[in-house]
Amino acid sequence: MANVILKKGQGREFKSGGLWIYDNEIDRVDGSFENGDIIELHDFDDYFLGYGFINENSKIRVRVMSRKKDNPVDLMLLEKRVRDAWNHRKNIMRSYIKEYLLNGKELSAITDNERSDALTRLSTRLVFGEADFLPGITIDKFSDVLVIESLALGTDRMKDKIIDLCKKVLAEDGVIIRGVYERSDAKVRELEGLERTKGFIGEPFDTKVLIEENGVKYYVDVENGQKTGFFLDQKFNRQAIRGICKGKKVLDCFTHTGSFALNAAAAGATSVLGVDASDLGCDQARENAALNNLENVATFQCADVFELLPDLEKKGEKFDVVILDPPAFTKSRASIKKAVTGYKEINLRGMRLVKDGGYLATCSCSHFMDEELFLKTISDAARDAHKRLKQVEFRQQAMDHPILWGGSASYYLKFVIFQVCDEL
Repeated sequence: MANVILKKGQGREFKSGGLWIYDNEIDRVDGSFENGDIIELHDFDDYFLGYGFINENSKIRVRVMSRKKDNPVDLMLLEKRVRDAWNHRKNIMRSYIKEYLLNGKELSAITDNERSDALTRLSTRLVFGEADFLPGITIDKFSDVLVIESLALGTDRMKDKIIDLCKKVLAEDGVIIRGVYERSDAKVRELEGLERTKGFIGEPFDTKVLIEENGVKYYVDVENGQKTGFFLDQKFNRQAIRGICKGKKVLDCFTHTGSFALNAAAAGATSVLGVDASDLGCDQARENAALNNLENVATFQCADVFELLPDLEKKGEKFDVVILDPPAFTKSRASIKKAVTGYKEINLRGMRLVKDGGYLATCSCSHFMDEELFLKTISDAARDAHKRLKQVEFRQQAMDHPILWGGSASYYLKFVIFQVCDEL
């Protein structure tokens, strides 16, 4: 096994709790290796720091998987990581499972069959990469289907073992996985020297998967949908907007497959308009509305949000609630300035469409757009729109997307609800 030796004073992010070692932090590599191999990481004075996998194609040269000398990267370690991840989801989702999947029944008062059925129907992020100490790999569980996104060479070589372990651990709770689909088609794989790929892992199955979240049903297209097919990270933020939508006129921008719009409609909104630039997304949103008998409340329009919002303003349209859930406008530090312009523009336009005393729910899903910069951008938009904001609630990604302190990339979703008031 090769040894990677850090330069003196380097590895600051790793020593603060992260898992990454960058190419410019390394002094030398002693021994031979192939990209993707497990190596030993040592400090400049030869102090053992951990085991990780190396890839010379990536600026993230080493991704650490274990910090203990007696805890090598083997099948036992992988099983512990998967088991810990699943146990964490079961623990944090207990109240959600009780309310939405067990009709209020206590977990202690149900049969084994009821428990396994509820855990099967639970849709959750099962593995969240670095935050679950499995760097570069994401696994979403949509009912009885797993969707995997593999973005790092080392864990890509381990993915079949990790999937088998997921099936094994879930089966112990009566959750039988009927299919696995890979969505490793993100461009970032090329930075690791990997080809972009998607397709079945194992036997084919119907890739239109029925799930239920917050009492709302959706068809998830795991083959052609964005990312893994559905954004589970907004689960509890979708809950949060329900309280401000009853009896209201709602505009949901960047609606994707209609999740915020349908939560608003299910909460009793009088009308909801969902907008997205994707024809496929709008078609799926309409299908989901019909699935929940909400097609008479929630309607969907395929349009560019940046073009539509000024048009609605010119027509004098006003809404009680405006929801902004845009894609990440920046995926690198180099494009932050451009992203700030985009976030400011949509928030300014959105505020102008909110009735006096109405609400704006807005978010950013880019970790490069940090919390401080995001809130400043909203503040600047409010100033230019001549609006006054009262912060009602600040939220982050769902609990099944844990934030690893020291690893900044795992904190990415910022979600804020404001009351929007005209200037006095």
